[in-house]
Amino acid sequence: MSPWITGLGTIAALELRQRVRSVAWLVLLIVVFVIVGIVTLLLWFALAQFSDEGADNAAIYSSIIFFVLLVGTLVTPAISGGAINAERDAGTLATTQVTLVSAPQIVIGKFLAAWTIALTFLAAALPFVILAVVVGGVPFLTLVSSLGVLVIELGIVAAIGVGLSGLQTRALFSVVTTYLVVAALSIGTLIAFGLGGLANQSEATNTYIPADYSSGDIDPTTGYPENPDEIECLEPQVSTYSVPRFDRVWAFLAANPYVVLADASPTTFDRNGNPEDLFGGIGLGIRAAQVPPELESVYDECENLRSGFQEGDGDYQTPEEIYNSTVPSWFVGLIIHVVLAALALWGGIARTRTPARILPKGSRIA
Repeated sequence: MSPWITGLGTIAALELRQRVRSVAWLVLLIVVFVIVGIVTLLLWFALAQFSDEGADNAAIYSSIIFFVLLVGTLVTPAISGGAINAERDAGTLATTQVTLVSAPQIVIGKFLAAWTIALTFLAAALPFVILAVVVGGVPFLTLVSSLGVLVIELGIVAAIGVGLSGLQTRALFSVVTTYLVVAALSIGTLIAFGLGGLANQSEATNTYIPADYSSGDIDPTTGYPENPDEIECLEPQVSTYSVPRFDRVWAFLAANPYVVLADASPTTFDRNGNPEDLFGGIGLGIRAAQVPPELESVYDECENLRSGFQEGDGDYQTPEEIYNSTVPSWFVGLIIHVVLAALALWGGIARTRTPARILPKGSRIA
């Protein structure tokens, strides 16, 4: 094994030992295990009430995965956000910097340790994940893709936290900044999507062609004229209104980690074309946002009466058809997240590198 890999492993191992010694970490794992167990039990009984065939395990599985992502994004910034500057404040970072270990080894080693700790929350929920998979209802491709994206997203949050801890002087500021970045990706993208769609509107026109019910005899059973040939049409009524253009700003959602996880996970649909799990529900939301609204619509009541309402609405699409006719966006969001994580780590390495030419005022060296 090369000396570089050995040094990297040494830094990661030291960081892990320091974290594992903490009793708070073990208590947190137990709390996560208990909460996931309670959530799984409640979902099991709640979903069983809506189906004669029992609980939908795919829905339970997707809910557990989203819950683990939520816990990971809430806890990982606190773990990784002070990985470097906390040691700098304590005066222990300089002891490591004077050894043969380089700055990239220090930063990447701490990142791997933080990533590993974040994955322990997935390990705490793993028994319930396995239970949902063993009972059935979770496709293998959904299992592999969702777990893979979840592992990557937890690593991205850990990388951003470690990188910011190297860039900023105070541990409190880097932790808060990491939380702000996570909030911007998770909540800020939703706000930008909603406000962007409302701010960007188009004018839609609806034309209504009413029928004259005073012409001809009315069938007392149906309430419609008995002879369709006697139906006369009135003057068309045209109305205009504004509609939000969410199809122009749907790309904001591509950077949302929850949307990335849902859109990257293949879903299943019931006989009516509705998604059966949270992956499909959230994925359908971003797929449907890509469809532009109908700006010109016509409702011809006369023609409908003459045809006996037999033509139907040929433009209707089921949720499954909308999902299959639009494009996925998860890979774009994943690329954005990887770039952010790489930039954060690069900045942390540049600031941790020694000898340092310029240090922020008040920085402690040893």
